[in-house]
Amino acid sequence: MGKQRRADTQGRSVDRLLADFGHELPKVTPPPPETKEPRLFAPQKNVLRPYCGWQPGKVPPEVYQMTSDQAAIFWPFISAPGLKPHGAQMGVDYFSGGAFYCDPNGWVMDDDMPVSNPNVMVLGKPGMGKSATVKAFIIRMAAFGYRCLVVGDPKDEYEKLCRFFQVEPIAIGQGLANRINPLDFGPLGQGWEQLSVAEQKRRCDIVFARWLTLIRGMVGSQGVPFGPTEAKVVDSALKQVTGFAQGASSLRVTTIPELWQCLNSPPQQMIEECRYSSSQHFWDDTRALRDALAEMFQGALAGLFDGPTTIDLDWMAPIASLSLSRLEGLGDEATGMALLCLNSWARAMRELSEPGDMRVVVRDECWRQFRLGIDAVKSFDADLRLSRRDGDIQMAIAHKPSDFLSVGDAGSQAVQIAKDMFHLADTKILLGQDQEVANQLGELLGINPMAQQLVTGWCRQEKGRALWIAGERYFKVKTILHPVEEQLTWTQDALEAAA
Repeated sequence: MGKQRRADTQGRSVDRLLADFGHELPKVTPPPPETKEPRLFAPQKNVLRPYCGWQPGKVPPEVYQMTSDQAAIFWPFISAPGLKPHGAQMGVDYFSGGAFYCDPNGWVMDDDMPVSNPNVMVLGKPGMGKSATVKAFIIRMAAFGYRCLVVGDPKDEYEKLCRFFQVEPIAIGQGLANRINPLDFGPLGQGWEQLSVAEQKRRCDIVFARWLTLIRGMVGSQGVPFGPTEAKVVDSALKQVTGFAQGASSLRVTTIPELWQCLNSPPQQMIEECRYSSSQHFWDDTRALRDALAEMFQGALAGLFDGPTTIDLDWMAPIASLSLSRLEGLGDEATGMALLCLNSWARAMRELSEPGDMRVVVRDECWRQFRLGIDAVKSFDADLRLSRRDGDIQMAIAHKPSDFLSVGDAGSQAVQIAKDMFHLADTKILLGQDQEVANQLGELLGINPMAQQLVTGWCRQEKGRALWIAGERYFKVKTILHPVEEQLTWTQDALEAAA
């Protein structure tokens, strides 16, 4: 009786109750238990089964600590797929996890890349690896037929690289025999007699425009106004000393002292052409212009740019460098003026380059030229704008954005031109910077806070790390150097010797 009572208290299941009243339920085979993949960090001890409970795993979850470099495959660190493997292999792209290749001219031709010009701007604190990155790019692009022209090396940083390619760098400075004429014709003056009248006029327009840009920069750097009247006077004088005004069958090579002499003793034809009432009127009105030109061959730069070119560069050599370290003691203004003259001369040498003659044109310490004033900035701006036509990769190297913005007062035309110059280089290499500089980069380039943190954090942890911007695409790149390249690119020999 007691046992029956205990059975009743346990109750009957639904199928047993219905069976007692003559209702037999059909038998249904239960589905197989669902199998789940084991958890990655905390596997279950038991699995869920019918009529059984579920017991959570007793193993505590394991915690892993990793950097963003190691966790690059997890959200939110995924950025974009890597670039196509063409051009110079620079190192590792930590966003995609693959190799990073740089090919500015190839990017211009690639519709998938938002790049419209091959210019490259390199910014970074001293010692962060700017020169090493540029030199590694030069070495690796040489394998693709690119030659390099270093337009002014203020600190002799490229001399090792020149000797590696078995090329002797050319030093320019006071007391040296090397001279460069910034008013050189270059290839445009060759075969003048065989040219048609239309072609002669076209080349003259190019040459005189280049010369006016140079002289405007030289005169303007000394605080002398250079307006339409001064431009008319200089243009007329240049045509006098070259023989263009007399209808000569070939143009004569001139120099800055000859130009000054023509302005100092102008022929009557030029005075009338420039609409002056008398010689005295001409002298009084052009005194400041003549004094500014005289500084080029009577001042700190005497003997450097005041005579015919005496060097003979091998333009088929893999690299050519013009060293300016001998001007260091003369101040930034003298070095900036030298860079201005070298830029004009180099542009002349490249104006009739053969198709396929591709070059990397390095403009180191370009901030010194910017500080000469708005006209010097306009000259540099013209070089960047012509790079797409010439096929050259122009590489401008500076420390920080304020190097560009120190050309004038806030809101001035010079500052606006300098700001716009950032957009003439679609490829930017941003190495380690301080937070204040990163804020400037955010304002000028529109980079987001995460990118700014890379510049102030990850990029500063090791030399060669940089945020590469190609158009609107970002790449987190570490430049990898071969041991031989480390010897060629290291620029702290003086510190090592002192240690």
